[in-house]
Amino acid sequence: MAIVSFIGAGPGDPELITLKAINRIRAAGLILYAGSLVPENVFMPYTGLTPENIISSADLTLEETHDLVVKAIEDGKNVARIHTGDPSMYGAISEQMALLDRDIIEYEVIPGVSSAMAAAAVLKTEFTFPDITQTAIFTRIHGKTPVPEKEDLAKLAKHQATMVIFLSTHRAKAVEEKLLDAYPANTPAVIAYRVGWPDQMIIHTTIEHISDQIKYYNLNRQALIMVGHVFDNKTRTSGRSVLYGKDKRQCA
Repeated sequence: MAIVSFIGAGPGDPELITLKAINRIRAAGLILYAGSLVPENVFMPYTGLTPENIISSADLTLEETHDLVVKAIEDGKNVARIHTGDPSMYGAISEQMALLDRDIIEYEVIPGVSSAMAAAAVLKTEFTFPDITQTAIFTRIHGKTPVPEKEDLAKLAKHQATMVIFLSTHRAKAVEEKLLDAYPANTPAVIAYRVGWPDQMIIHTTIEHISDQIKYYNLNRQALIMVGHVFDNKTRTSGRSVLYGKDKRQCA
């Protein structure tokens, strides 16, 4: 029976796609990919499909995309629905799955590498660090997509945990102001632009200069804003995990 595979293709680096994703792409009779976010060189080496069976969904509505999926499934073709990063993070797959459930079409989700994880790898850091923080908050500021009032950025910032802020560079000044309500102005911040792409850019700054840096580099999309003391290289010498302690029985 034909199946729809929602695939996390990673942040853009063609070497960060998983083997499971590659196998699903090879087996697909139709590829639908987020054309404005997923570079073709991530998946093209693994398919021999003709152009009419490789379609960007960038300009398609949810319903138009679903109609293509239904036709492919009816023709007995597996569908590779390729998303950027990991589909569980702002992947917009729930509404697609709801239509598949309605039409009794089988599907699965293949996880991918989130841009957040790729950014941490580039920085050679962790989001959690002994004596600094054991919490990482992944969030966004409200925009066209509303954010529940209890999850307002200023409220989350009160924890002073590591924060990874998606989809918010277009409102950088508002992000900065909300963060400054809770964090010291000189708290380390990183702006990670198009991680995994050839034009990747990593900008080290502090919270008080986030909006200035984003304006200077003219970044308005495809960038993460990350804040917290874990982004200060001095944290590497400030603590040690009990995982490698002398008495490993203390591990928790």
